Amino acid sequence: MYYQKILCSLEVWYFMVLILFAGYLKNAEISVDAMSICMNILGWTIMFAYGMNAAVSVRLSNELGANHPRTAKLTIVVAMMTSFVIAFLLSMVLVIFRKQYPSLFSTDEAVKAHVMELTPLLAICIIINNVQLVLSGVAVGAGWQTMVAYVNIGCYYLFGVTLGLVLGFKLHLGVTGIWSGMLSGTLLQSCVLSIMVYKTDWNKEASLAENRIKKWGGYKESEEIEIVTCDEERSRNMKMLLIVGSSNG
Repeated sequence: MYYQKILCSLEVWYFMVLILFAGYLKNAEISVDAMSICMNILGWTIMFAYGMNAAVSVRLSNELGANHPRTAKLTIVVAMMTSFVIAFLLSMVLVIFRKQYPSLFSTDEAVKAHVMELTPLLAICIIINNVQLVLSGVAVGAGWQTMVAYVNIGCYYLFGVTLGLVLGFKLHLGVTGIWSGMLSGTLLQSCVLSIMVYKTDWNKEASLAENRIKKWGGYKESEEIEIVTCDEERSRNMKMLLIVGSSNG
């Protein structure tokens, strides 16, 4: 749980830092307004993915602990496909109504124009972030929290923030450049996690999880429970035989 909070914090801080940098652009007020609107929409649309993140983390860890590698892989596929479909539908709604929905947040024509300009990037970002959060949940469930924390720092802060600053300030792309850098960092992180998941031997991961259970005492406890259950069942059978015997007598 502690590592999962760190991972979530790294992701949230990444988006907040980029809004802070947008305040140093030429039209700072318009840039921050447009980016804040897009960030709020992004936050709303990935709420389902956060729930899927927790669900796939718990389910995957349970399946690995039960030594069910095939079910663990099926869990990953179902979670990723479900999250992708929902994100795709939400993105299409934003793209279709890109001329209408900015009016819900602002009456400034310049801000609305900026939001319309960012909508295609926002739609792609929604899809990538929804898939990426599921992959992060897989990583937590598999026990890769430390490795993923380093991946987040490298992809988000060393690559994404740097690229966003170069595109936004050096190449004078403004908010679009900063958002493109953020999107590139998220895409890189998703690719790295996808490669990790694809190359993982889940049979080996299930064996490692089983060994951890044996080491930490879960296996012994399960054996004791099984023994107690067998003893109780044997005693019930003996009582039934005695009752039947006495009734026949």
